[in-house]
Amino acid sequence: MTKARAIPVSLHEPGEPLPRGPRLEAFLELGFRPLYIAGCAWALLSVALWIYAPQWLSAPLSGVAWHAHEMLWGFVATIAVGFLLTASATWTGVNPLKGLPLAAACLLWLVARIGYLAGGNIAFYVAAAAETAFFLLSALALLRVMFKGKSKRNYGIPFLVLGLGIANCLYLRASLSGNYMVLMQHFETGLICMAVIALLVARRVIPFFAMRAIPGLAIPMLTRSGQAQMVLGILAIVLGLAGQKAPMALALAATGLVGLYQIANWKPQAVLRKPILWILYLGYAAMGLGLLLAAAHVAGFGSAAFARAAVHVHVIGMAGFSVLIIGMVTRTALGHLGRPLQLDQSMVASYWLMLLAVVLRLAALVPSSAMQPLLHASAAAWVAAFILYLWRFAPLLIRPRL
Repeated sequence: MTKARAIPVSLHEPGEPLPRGPRLEAFLELGFRPLYIAGCAWALLSVALWIYAPQWLSAPLSGVAWHAHEMLWGFVATIAVGFLLTASATWTGVNPLKGLPLAAACLLWLVARIGYLAGGNIAFYVAAAAETAFFLLSALALLRVMFKGKSKRNYGIPFLVLGLGIANCLYLRASLSGNYMVLMQHFETGLICMAVIALLVARRVIPFFAMRAIPGLAIPMLTRSGQAQMVLGILAIVLGLAGQKAPMALALAATGLVGLYQIANWKPQAVLRKPILWILYLGYAAMGLGLLLAAAHVAGFGSAAFARAAVHVHVIGMAGFSVLIIGMVTRTALGHLGRPLQLDQSMVASYWLMLLAVVLRLAALVPSSAMQPLLHASAAAWVAAFILYLWRFAPLLIRPRL
């Protein structure tokens, strides 16, 4: 892909000062403000802990179990909830969470992160209860505004968020038993549930963002294929819970192929010079590819290397979710903060750092003497990407919209 030229502009108008100072009411105005900061900060901290200080992770949720949990439910799902709480206000005209209720949701999230790190059974149960309450509160808030705003096409979204919470409960229970096979089954359920949410949301917003950014560009919304994709994704979850591996693999493969079909019809050649768009295209395409690899894993196809769960998990989780996230938390924050939809050099740098982290992490999956150095280099690029994002956006997210 051709490297795009960064536009050296500020995130506010030339000569215009930032609002005088941070304001709590602005910070708690919409879900994306605190949850984007929390999710991105936790993304860099949790990876730094996992790679550079794993000895700080204490049972009962420790090691790979802690890392997988915090990446999916502590990072990816947090950003997704922040986006949905914000987008639903636009879809329905009703803000689902703001002020003290939003602060309560963020406090529950924080208690969960601290509890899992603290170790010990009491802290674990407190963290599990807080995290369950976080997903339940978010799902109920979304359900309330969907019905109040009569947003029928979005009625399923609160139940997908609730599904994320249920999969999280099952995962936490399995972590106490020490049964790795059961643990990974519940992780796969959560991963696919998150993938269905990501595909559903991204399929709607990517064409809209592209047509708004490029005058004259016409992109089909592909509503029918999107509906089929959602049904197939949910079917894959149900079949997985029922232990039907072969049909589940077919449903996963079909979901991934639909995603690749959609991205091919969104005229990707038109966005090559728009980093704020091509980063979303790349993430969406990686999601489709990752679901195909997941199907191969479930069906038992492929070589020994590609049959490992770590391959499709990292393709979906890093190349898919994380690449989409670094693009979405930039684009949606600019839009909701009333800023020009243009990037400065630090933001484009964060995109390239994220892509570098993905490439290095996938390379580290190949058994070799370079695995450890590649892993450390990937973590460093990952941390740098989110430091750049927080450095640029945190001051804006805590201040009023222009």
